Amino acid sequence: MGMVLIVATAPLMAEDANPRLTPLVRAVQRVKTSVVNIHTEKTNYPDEALFAGDKPRKVSGMGSGIIIDPRGYIVTNHHVINGVDLDTLQVTLHDGSMYHAEIVSFDSKHDLAILKINSSVELPVMPLGTSSDLMLGESVMALGNPYGYKHTVTAGIVSSLSRDVEVNEHQTYENLIQTDTSINPGNSGGPLVNMRGEVIGINVAIRAGAQRIGFAIPIDDARVTIRKLLSIEKLDNHSHGLISRDHKTASEKEMIVEASSGPAQQAGLKTGDVIVSVNDKPVLDAADFERYLLGHSADESFRLVVRRNNEQREMELQIGASSSTRSLPVDNSVVFQNVSASDDPIWMTLGLRLIPTAVSSERYRGGMKVVDVRKGSAASQNGIRAGDILVGLHKWETINYDNVSYVLEHPQLASFSPLRFFILRGQETRYGNLQISPTDLNANVSAQTTAQTAAR
Repeated sequence: MGMVLIVATAPLMAEDANPRLTPLVRAVQRVKTSVVNIHTEKTNYPDEALFAGDKPRKVSGMGSGIIIDPRGYIVTNHHVINGVDLDTLQVTLHDGSMYHAEIVSFDSKHDLAILKINSSVELPVMPLGTSSDLMLGESVMALGNPYGYKHTVTAGIVSSLSRDVEVNEHQTYENLIQTDTSINPGNSGGPLVNMRGEVIGINVAIRAGAQRIGFAIPIDDARVTIRKLLSIEKLDNHSHGLISRDHKTASEKEMIVEASSGPAQQAGLKTGDVIVSVNDKPVLDAADFERYLLGHSADESFRLVVRRNNEQREMELQIGASSSTRSLPVDNSVVFQNVSASDDPIWMTLGLRLIPTAVSSERYRGGMKVVDVRKGSAASQNGIRAGDILVGLHKWETINYDNVSYVLEHPQLASFSPLRFFILRGQETRYGNLQISPTDLNANVSAQTTAQTAAR
């Protein structure tokens, strides 16, 4: 019997030669170099007005991010970088090296943003999992920068699925993963990882002070948004002509063609084809496909491996310039409305000359480009300048003259003062409060009357 016991336990001892090397430890080792720390500064002004006041103060911010492309593309939460001073946006890699980051694109509704750093070496990409088969009680871990403590690992389980969480009137999350893993300020944008060492969610710190209640955006949902944020049509003005869907299970991840036109049709792609690889790089979903094509010149060719009817075949895809109609910024020489300065309610009340323009943000349908600012006006005092795009006043969007006039002609305009405004400056949404003086209000009424008389 003794010999039988020795023979039976020998393999077990070999397997457990290092019992400390648990699945959790292995998972950490696999993903830790793909997690980054994000540091920001934001300039806050008194009374929450972004431009008003003479004593602004700097507020430090922090967050986490995930490397999704070896060229330095990083995904994080939009709220981590929203409104920050762009020259302070800094990313720290696991090895301690620091880089200035630029904002490539963002989606405020789904709270995701893409950053880019310029590294001289290829960076490790986070292994991709799926959120399609998560199990209640499944072990998970979060990595990130909570409260500025870099490279922190916390562990827990999946507590619940499909949670909807309303943060405020502007932000509601849908279909979140709930976990008892500690997710604190600074963890936002970092990965929620399974025991295989695969990202299955992007953490969002929502409930301040909550005990063992954290949330994450399911990675399958996030990848749909990431695909849009990396779109070569949006970022490069190029087109591949594919409409696709992702199919993901624990055992397979596929990008399936639903329709093809233009370059894709010319390459021979058909409905039902599965894109296996691009230039020998595996394609797990449409986000992979977009990032492989991103940053290349128009008319460049890519070698595709496609599976059709269980047979693989090679095709050549040549991307081209986008054929979609895009509204270009309106020329500053455009003729303004046919009224003099003293008869223009917008000029007399806000101190702005505006023209309709397109915007590059998915959050807004359009805006009014600032082409002139009246010295001493409410707009001038709040730092609005030519080139800014007015996208909102009070609680209404401003796509055209009628939208702005609606606000200025509102019978309760006086009660709106200070009048909240929202502008785009570059890719950043900024806001502030316009203090409209009684003189400006009287001038507004006078200008409206004159303009209405002229219209008759």
